[in-house]
Amino acid sequence: MRRVKQMELRAGMTVDQLVGELGGAGVQGAGDLARACDILERMVREEATVFLGISGPMVPSGLRNIITWFIKEGHASAVVTSGANVVHDMMEAFGGGHYVGDFHADDEALRREEIGRIGNVFTRISDFQVFEDRVQELLSGIDEELRRDMSVRELLDIIGSGLDDENSFLRAAHKRGVPVFSPGLTDSMLGLQLFFFSEQNDIVLNAVKDMKELSDMVFEAEKTGAVFLGGGVPKHYILGANLLREGIDYGIQVTLDREEGGSLSGAKLEEAVSWSKAQSRANIATVIGDATVIFPIMAASLKERLA
Repeated sequence: MRRVKQMELRAGMTVDQLVGELGGAGVQGAGDLARACDILERMVREEATVFLGISGPMVPSGLRNIITWFIKEGHASAVVTSGANVVHDMMEAFGGGHYVGDFHADDEALRREEIGRIGNVFTRISDFQVFEDRVQELLSGIDEELRRDMSVRELLDIIGSGLDDENSFLRAAHKRGVPVFSPGLTDSMLGLQLFFFSEQNDIVLNAVKDMKELSDMVFEAEKTGAVFLGGGVPKHYILGANLLREGIDYGIQVTLDREEGGSLSGAKLEEAVSWSKAQSRANIATVIGDATVIFPIMAASLKERLA
């Protein structure tokens, strides 16, 4: 048996040195986080095809620049995200913002002030009005023939090409040639704008085209890895595609959900082995915690190790 090493803090220690202390203890969430950092480093160093899954309000909560950095550095081969994170990335690129709020705010008062609440983050409704106008302009500028049979990935690439904000993860993905998939895109404010546009214009999103492109990436990969911030549709979309090769080789999930409910968001990655969505001997770690806390630590640790 390995004896638990009591963690020590030192003035001036780096993030990765702190992660080393967590790994020395190796128990509870500390050990899970340290192991996740090791797995992330390994999948990057071994040049695995890495799928980054983004669920929940990661952009509104402040992870936008870190996600963009992860893409710019070439650590993500593809991104699968909820439509909401796409919308909020675009909103910031159009000059909007997110503001520190309060879980216990008076929502009736916020409504009168035209402020929307995402947990303890506030947004201005006026920023969404700018978003709506800019989206209609972007859609109008897309070639009519392409609009009749366009994948979601193609749409998001075009949108990314039209943004001039260097902190936008959509722009970073476009410039890096990293595909961004969003299988639930219509369940977002962008989806609503697509509907409004379709009332007077031809536009058809072909989701099957996305699945072919994603499947081709899986088939061509020597090894695949996945980093899940939350769960939901992005997690299932990535794991489902990896069924084609009997599962991912590396996987990290950061979630606050519980497995007792039976949802995929709360399911530990070990469950994926039973479905052949993760290899029998896959290097996987489930970290129970807030991704807005955990992912910055993982990213900082990785940055130090690769320096």
